[in-house]
Amino acid sequence: MGMTITEKIIAAHSDRDELHAGEFVKAARVDVCLANDITAPIAIQEFEKAGFLKPADPDIIVLVPDHFTPNKDIKSAEQAKILREFARKHGIRNYFEVGRVGIEHALLPEQGIVAPGDLIIGADSHTCTYGALGAFSTGMGSTDIAACYATGTTWLRVPETIKFIFHGSFPKYVSGKDLILYTIGQIGVDGALYKAMEFTGPAIRRLNMDARQTMCNMAIEAGGKSGIIEPDDITRQYVAGRVKREPRFYQSDTDAKYSEVFDWDVGKISPQVSLPHLPENARPVDEVSGTRIDQVVIGSCTNGRLSDLREAAAILKGRKVHRDVRLIIIPATQEIYKAAMNEGLFDIFIDAEAAVSTPTCGPCLGGHMGVLAAGERCLATTNRNFVGRMGHPKSEVYLAGPAVAAASAVAGRIVHPDEIE
Repeated sequence: MGMTITEKIIAAHSDRDELHAGEFVKAARVDVCLANDITAPIAIQEFEKAGFLKPADPDIIVLVPDHFTPNKDIKSAEQAKILREFARKHGIRNYFEVGRVGIEHALLPEQGIVAPGDLIIGADSHTCTYGALGAFSTGMGSTDIAACYATGTTWLRVPETIKFIFHGSFPKYVSGKDLILYTIGQIGVDGALYKAMEFTGPAIRRLNMDARQTMCNMAIEAGGKSGIIEPDDITRQYVAGRVKREPRFYQSDTDAKYSEVFDWDVGKISPQVSLPHLPENARPVDEVSGTRIDQVVIGSCTNGRLSDLREAAAILKGRKVHRDVRLIIIPATQEIYKAAMNEGLFDIFIDAEAAVSTPTCGPCLGGHMGVLAAGERCLATTNRNFVGRMGHPKSEVYLAGPAVAAASAVAGRIVHPDEIE
């Protein structure tokens, strides 16, 4: 029987010639083991409490203090200090201090730390982002990360795979964020529970790497164990001269077994908006047009990349943010920040009266840089809109892509970008 790309990657890291869904792997070799300023302190504590003196392989460890940095209070400063001291003690080269840090799931691909064919685990649910490069990547708990520090390996049950085929021509303003919101809307927040979500088809092959990362990033919002896209020429161009080691390109066999297959025409998909309080509440933007908003956030590990900022700038150029709306724009990494500044995007944002932040997760998890008060409503390019996600439990978060977010910031209400053209 043939194997999926996910089965092949896990087999290669387990010294197995063949591996299929449902089988257990006790010690798969890990290429990258990631944690951040919320999850790493727990992993470090468990690692040291168990009596381990040093990591099995410091070079696979990546520490990214991105959630509350620059530190917002004493507690977050203490959390970041734990990472800093652990990195210094064990010579961990992939530790990113303020001024060099970025939002982890945008930073690692940009810096060439993750590569096609890798097996990546991270103490953050959106670790599934790296499947966009043709890697198997998944989120785990901090204790699993501690075990990886000690052994350089992890355990897995090989997931089943659902195939999502996208064909047809993209309508204006429709991209990766709309495809993944539509997908979650169709199958629900538990529709891919502990399954790999394999995105394929002619429309996927036309997406740039930013859009692919956006799609894989939100696989977890459908309950997925991972998201993944087979490498192609766009992947090869992206990783050439960037990745730190030899990439390994895998593809699913034609006779691979899938638990389900969905086939959708992107030409029939409109720009999407997910209503509170679940990502599965996806609707065409026209169905929620006119909904008043107080704040717009463009950024996060989902849509804080350069192409996202360009998309927003194209809408905002020559316009002003509505007087009743706060627009917060957060480039995902320092490189993206610098590129956007050099392209003149910051001039557009500031002239539109938006606030531009240093890279941080910030408001996405209700941390800082845009926390909501009771009764306030935010439209965000982030990935979750749970109750209290961005602040007060009586606030609301709507999810959308950068074009809808920027247009709505100008209108003061949720609108299709065509409404302000």
